[in-house]
Amino acid sequence: MATLFTRCFPVVALSSLLTSSAAVGLEPGLGEGGGSLTPDQVFALGKEVYVYGYPLVTMEMTRRVMTNVAEPMQTRAPMGRFANVRRYPDASFQDVTAPNADTLYSVAWLDLSKEPYILSVPEMGNRYYLFPMLDAWTNVFASPGKRTVGGKAHDYAITGPGWHGELPAGVTEIEAPTNIVWIIGRTYSTGTEKDFAAVNALQNQYKLVPLSAWGTEYIPPRGRVDPSIDMTTAVRDQVNALEAQSFLKILADAMAKNPPAAADAPMVENLAKLGIVPGRVFDPQRFTPAELEALSRVPDAALRDILAHAPNAGLQVNGWTFSLRTGTYGTDYLQRAYVTYVGLGANLPQDAVYPLANVDAEGRPLSGDHTYVLHFPSGELPQANGFWSLTMYNERFFFYDNPLNRYTLSPRNALQYNDDGSLDLYIQHESPGEGKESNWLPAPSGRFSLMLRLYWPMQSVLDQAWVPPGVHRVR
Repeated sequence: MATLFTRCFPVVALSSLLTSSAAVGLEPGLGEGGGSLTPDQVFALGKEVYVYGYPLVTMEMTRRVMTNVAEPMQTRAPMGRFANVRRYPDASFQDVTAPNADTLYSVAWLDLSKEPYILSVPEMGNRYYLFPMLDAWTNVFASPGKRTVGGKAHDYAITGPGWHGELPAGVTEIEAPTNIVWIIGRTYSTGTEKDFAAVNALQNQYKLVPLSAWGTEYIPPRGRVDPSIDMTTAVRDQVNALEAQSFLKILADAMAKNPPAAADAPMVENLAKLGIVPGRVFDPQRFTPAELEALSRVPDAALRDILAHAPNAGLQVNGWTFSLRTGTYGTDYLQRAYVTYVGLGANLPQDAVYPLANVDAEGRPLSGDHTYVLHFPSGELPQANGFWSLTMYNERFFFYDNPLNRYTLSPRNALQYNDDGSLDLYIQHESPGEGKESNWLPAPSGRFSLMLRLYWPMQSVLDQAWVPPGVHRVR
């Protein structure tokens, strides 16, 4: 039995964490039970705990919404089943911000608390694909795909923390740090009907089967639909609207299945100071009225702290902003919370980097009132082993409806290169002229943003030896 991927962060048994907390007298210690913290201390500690738990709570509420269907439909599917997106979205699509028009998604949520699941991926040939697996804390703990394993068929057994058992021959084990796992599969497509059909045929072969059903004609059960779950309000808005007590309750419940990493031991002690123990019901009655008032102010204050981290979350070069600190976070809880807020499900930088520009090379806001050129000198085209693309978003981060139905530019657009091998991309509201339309990315009349997607970036990107050039205003 081979173990190709290992967990990024070792986990420790919950019993060890709870024992260490009790040993230093941290539980109980609040409210009528003889608390030792002032309301100001409760507020400060509450903010730390909120930032720490924001990714786990967001993942849990995302899971509830995305799996609250009886059968797969669009981006949603019951637990343990794939939801396969069959076509690129068009400008009418507004389910998520910054949609993708380069890869087709195959998304699944797993609960490994009872047994492992086996993921089967067929022969992929030269097709670029990626199956990043996120634990419940948003860490990418495995990333099978073209970069890591090539194009051959594979069967992977995804096992939960502490699982021991025998796996079928030829199955590669992937150890998950938590029982809840989110698979965000992506398969590249050129966007033609013929290629959509080819990718759809591959998607039909992506399989998830519980270990106990391996080798059988497994028929997955229908999902249970909970009518109390809000299926219309954006998940981020639902999370951000949670009162402190509701947030902490969800956090305590979710931690029961999803143990903290060993490096989180100091934070687990802080959780215990607030009476938050994984799997134990959070009891707000243990707090005094003054302490409850302090806790009520935590969410708004913590969210401000998360958003204020933006200038420190990544690099700012030539008008572009991007981060090389995604996918694994260690104890950088603020970075993890910020990435959760702005880009839940972010990949490892080795798999994808997403430079974003809201301003031109001189720092002026991008607007369709002006015309722009993005110039790549010869030999300095976007450095990606997988593929690259430039995507246009309007001021609300959705596609811009335009006569060409063109939302991205990439080499699949039959781009015209200059005689010296350099490349000019024309970014403007009106057509740059018939001879330049192959390199034209239509822009809305008002404000807009550009995202440069670099899948499987070259080492020059990760080393920052290559950075995207600035977007230059022509007039």
